[in-house]
Amino acid sequence: MNSRYTKEICLKLLREKGESLVSQGRYPKRSDFTDEEVAYIKSFLGPWPRALEAAGLKPKKEDDTRNSAERKRNQDI
Repeated sequence: MNSRYTKEICLKLLREKGESLVSQGRYPKRSDFTDEEVAYIKSFLGPWPRALEAAGLKPKKEDDTRNSAERKRNQDI
């Protein structure tokens, strides 16, 4: 692997790809990148959905998960 990748470069790769895919109405997929790029993106930014969130391409799901768990607890009361 090449050490030219940084967290900032990985974010830039995702954002640039995301901009080019807006017209297609989809998020970047792992298959849109080389294996090396995917490995670096995931190493710096975590699992693919979290990487898309970090790049600002996908809304964060954390709040939905937390709210869902809270709703379930309240239903049990």
